[in-house]
Amino acid sequence: MPVPGRRIAHIDMDAFYASVELLRRPELRDCPVAIGGSGNPDSRAVVTTATYAARAWGVRSGMPLRTAARLCRDIVFLPVDFAAYRHYSRRFKAALATITPVTEDRGIDESYADLTALPGSSESIGRAIKAAIRDATGLTASVGIAPNKLLAKIASDLDKPDGLTVLAADDVASRIWPLPPGRINGIGPKAQERLAALGIDSIGALAAARPTLLQKHFGAGTAQWLLDAARGIDTRPVVTESEPRSRSRETTFDDDLHPVRDAARLRELLATMSRQVADDLARTGHGTRTIGIKLRFDDWTQVTRDHSLATPTTRADVIEQAALQCLNRVVLARRIRLFGVRASGLLPPEDLPDESRTPQLF
Repeated sequence: MPVPGRRIAHIDMDAFYASVELLRRPELRDCPVAIGGSGNPDSRAVVTTATYAARAWGVRSGMPLRTAARLCRDIVFLPVDFAAYRHYSRRFKAALATITPVTEDRGIDESYADLTALPGSSESIGRAIKAAIRDATGLTASVGIAPNKLLAKIASDLDKPDGLTVLAADDVASRIWPLPPGRINGIGPKAQERLAALGIDSIGALAAARPTLLQKHFGAGTAQWLLDAARGIDTRPVVTESEPRSRSRETTFDDDLHPVRDAARLRELLATMSRQVADDLARTGHGTRTIGIKLRFDDWTQVTRDHSLATPTTRADVIEQAALQCLNRVVLARRIRLFGVRASGLLPPEDLPDESRTPQLF
């Protein structure tokens, strides 16, 4: 069960890239907008994020820009501007640090924060976090506060955008169990389909499922994780690492990718994630010595591949080239439900050689 007395917040910037663009282009505030690639809908780029107005038309992250254009005739496409997003991310993280120094960076647009030692109610602290972020960035964030990280992340998504949701351990049965299993981070659409086929269509039904049934269909380790998550059990602490061990980006697809028909889309996602990993490294100045990819197929088998660099790098193009080499070593015989790019073997800025910022040969 949740660690007694622990109080953790998950802070999620609302449609972050899109919100930054609307802040800079207020004339587009009521328009459906999608951000991706160079902003050219005739390219092979995919949607990185979309405004809530665009999402109302079915536009989703990872979708080809061409598909988004077909779904919404009046949609506006904008290119990705990582420099701007880094700027606002730094402001967001600095504002959060004024409330509590015990934070865990989870990427450019989200963080966890341990509020256990802070005085005041969870509601008042949550309002203070949201106000600090709004004052520093002009943007809104949704905040979930709960006894652990798993519940806090669910809570932050319950009242978007600009929400504040506080959950107690006693709220799991009434507020979490009625939700679909996909609200648990890590349970994607295909897993939901497999659970639904077993008659499990809510988190509560998952919590009450027979362990042997889940073990048969998911394996012992995953079955235990599913049961713990459904019951609100999560003992992970907020980790404040001064020296990160890795940086990664991954996504679970709404519809599994076909290894041949969607090859161009997978290649574009690899390029986008490589840039995002490089962006994450740039925020802290770290370089990487090892690039890896992760794929999970429709039968839930998972493969990883790694490539060691001759020289540490911070460059997006080098990371992309190494990730592509890894992908070329995988036999793509099944549909793909998850894909990710990872940088590990990180070095702090002071340990990076000068040549780490120049192109490398493989």
